[in-house]
Amino acid sequence: MLEMVNRWYKRRFSDPHAVSLVAILFFGFITIYFFGNLIAPLLVAIVLAYLLEWPVSQLSKLGMPRTVSVILVIVSFSSVMLLAVFGLVPTIWQQVGNLINDIPNMYTGLQQFIAELPEKYPELANFQIVESLVTNAKNQVITVGETVVKGSLASLVSLATLAVYLILVPLLVFFLLKDKQEMISMASGMLPRNRKLATKVWDEMNQQISNYIRGKVMEILIVGGVSYVTFAILDLRYSVLLAVAVGLSVLIPYIGAAAVTLPVAIVGLFQWGLAPEFYYLLVAYGIIQALDGNVLVPVLFSEAVNLHPVAIIVAVLVFGGLWGFWGVFFAIPLATLVKAVWNALPSQEPAEAET
Repeated sequence: MLEMVNRWYKRRFSDPHAVSLVAILFFGFITIYFFGNLIAPLLVAIVLAYLLEWPVSQLSKLGMPRTVSVILVIVSFSSVMLLAVFGLVPTIWQQVGNLINDIPNMYTGLQQFIAELPEKYPELANFQIVESLVTNAKNQVITVGETVVKGSLASLVSLATLAVYLILVPLLVFFLLKDKQEMISMASGMLPRNRKLATKVWDEMNQQISNYIRGKVMEILIVGGVSYVTFAILDLRYSVLLAVAVGLSVLIPYIGAAAVTLPVAIVGLFQWGLAPEFYYLLVAYGIIQALDGNVLVPVLFSEAVNLHPVAIIVAVLVFGGLWGFWGVFFAIPLATLVKAVWNALPSQEPAEAET
């Protein structure tokens, strides 16, 4: 057993460049794991810098000074975001309030529906099961109410954090874009000299992360926009709120789509019952998810989709558990990074005499 482990170690880590690669990754893991909350504004700024690097580079190629390009892109991006926020937030807030007001009616309708189950389907339901379902539903409503109250109290802290982000993040994005080459050179000077494999992995992942962030933003906008148009045509209640939820659900591969299906189906069920409109909604929603998974995702993430779905789900669970939202957001790039690192490490078997 020890001999087998020793052979594996020599095969993978006999090269000093491989040792440097593992050391760099280990240091990065420790830094983000223990100090992730402290450097969260920096992480947000890095994501935005990756997103805005393409328009900045395109303007620079046209002859515009990089500093001017950075200022123009940041101002344009901030203006679009402000218009989107002030256009969407009031509507979403209003629909959230309407949904909270409708919860008692939904709960009453659920009780009535469950109470009628023994009469409609006596062979499938009995009084004890119905009573248990009603009790569980009541407990869930109480739990949701407590969560809303706690969230309201915590919102004051969130507002203070948001104010800090609104000041720090734009400044960090500006300097990350403006002084990109200087910062890369400074970081390179702090790394080990034997970093050939680390440079190879970085060159591969840098482009993939950039494409992934841009692709993910496009996927959110496309899926959310198509969902809103579909819900609006069907005259579904809370169409903006549900469309935003569907758009954001693509951040979590597979799991997000499954989770957001429940509120969409519940709202449709309480609005129409088992009428044809409800089935139209389910069919339309299913088509959106099918086109997203089988057409949009392969087009936007042609390299990332080479990962097996099981590997992606495991990456979401593992990295999401380690780093929360950022682990979920970067689950696919991190899984690709693990694959790239494993492929980059030496794997030559020592020469052995043939028997």
